[in-house]
Amino acid sequence: MAPTRDKFTIHSKAVVCQDVELRGDITIGSGTIVHPKATIYAIVGPIVIGSNCIIEESVIIVNRRKEVMRIGDDNLFEIGCRVDSPTVGSFNTVSTRARIHHTVRISSYCIIGAGCLLAPAEDEVLDDYTVVYGPAAERRSWSGRGRVQEADLRRKHVDYLREMLPKFNRVRRGDGT
Repeated sequence: MAPTRDKFTIHSKAVVCQDVELRGDITIGSGTIVHPKATIYAIVGPIVIGSNCIIEESVIIVNRRKEVMRIGDDNLFEIGCRVDSPTVGSFNTVSTRARIHHTVRISSYCIIGAGCLLAPAEDEVLDDYTVVYGPAAERRSWSGRGRVQEADLRRKHVDYLREMLPKFNRVRRGDGT
């Protein structure tokens, strides 16, 4: 198999720190924030990350499938989580040290709790408003109440990070360097 050629498309309004590890064909949308020490690998197929996502330190995002891995808008990936899911909708939260296997597809407005492991043997789709919690990765449905306030807080978080991260970290420019 031929080695994967690195090709980065970073929107001019995205903030991607210099010491982020990027491999493969990766597109990062407008307003997305990628903290230092994050890892994004498009091993086989490309990765397309939507707008206004927050990818914190030590997050690992990997695409091992030939299909495009699509990550929607306004997602939060907290410190140390790992995502191999082929699709992630919008307005999701993947909490600290959670792991999502490549057999799981995530819809929108889902919350994956801290330390949860989602690794089903067969393909699974998490419906909108699913909350996964606890060591056994139990599931329950969320009413969606408070989602407007959550979206407002996330936008303020993105604005704050867009202003502060470049003050303390070197950032990559939109030309893929």
